[in-house]
Amino acid sequence: MANAPTKPTTPVKQESSSASGAFASLTIPICIAVAICIFVFILGDGSHYVGGDPENEPVPGDYFGTVHKGGVIVPIIMSYLLMVIVFSIERFVVIGKASGTGNVEAFVKRIQSFLNSGNIDAASAECDKQKGSVANVIKSGLKKYREMEVDTTLDVDQKSLAIQKDIEEATALEMPMLEQNLTIIATLVSIGTLTGLLGTVIGMIKAFGALAASGAPNQSALSNSISEALINTALGIGTSAISIVMYNLFTSKIDKLTYAIDETGFSIVQTFAASHKNSR
Repeated sequence: MANAPTKPTTPVKQESSSASGAFASLTIPICIAVAICIFVFILGDGSHYVGGDPENEPVPGDYFGTVHKGGVIVPIIMSYLLMVIVFSIERFVVIGKASGTGNVEAFVKRIQSFLNSGNIDAASAECDKQKGSVANVIKSGLKKYREMEVDTTLDVDQKSLAIQKDIEEATALEMPMLEQNLTIIATLVSIGTLTGLLGTVIGMIKAFGALAASGAPNQSALSNSISEALINTALGIGTSAISIVMYNLFTSKIDKLTYAIDETGFSIVQTFAASHKNSR
């Protein structure tokens, strides 16, 4: 029995992948540069310190000066936070485009309704209206559906398998685009907290080093030093928390799109198999 024909996979999303890679390559150094500028020129401005001198204590209640006292680790963590924000906005845009112009669940129901009535042309036209990755995959399956209807060299099972493989190949080309840059957000989940702890450890070492050098305990100075050291931990944990929320949100959205494709693809294959087996 002949094997079902499969179309060769082509890198149709290569341009999108390259653009996403270039976006990431530019975003990371820009975020670092912006964070350093904010740290030096905004948080380090003399107006946030007693006497206008950054070497003095921050003005009571001035959070900018307090954060600046956290040290050189602060701009690194700030750059992480900026990356989370920028990449989250970028993922929102990409996943929104992949979803299409309308509600995905309603779109899937309309496609299934057309399939149940045997109106393949209307289903294909609905994909043109919806647009996006989900619609592209489904339209590819419907196109293969039409091709298999006129094919006389394969039996029904082979034709159904060919449609299924076509949908799987189209999915494999569309879905990776949605997952790009999520690795960066996932990485920031871990290194945000770790970098914050590193800043705290460095600050504590300096604090106790200064205490040992002074020879006399100064509770006020020690408390201030420890407070400054803990700023890094607070910023790191906050950045990681935002990263976790964003990562889980995007993976949930991608899972919903994948489920919509799988559900509709199954309906296309089942509709073809049922209609053509009954017509034999």
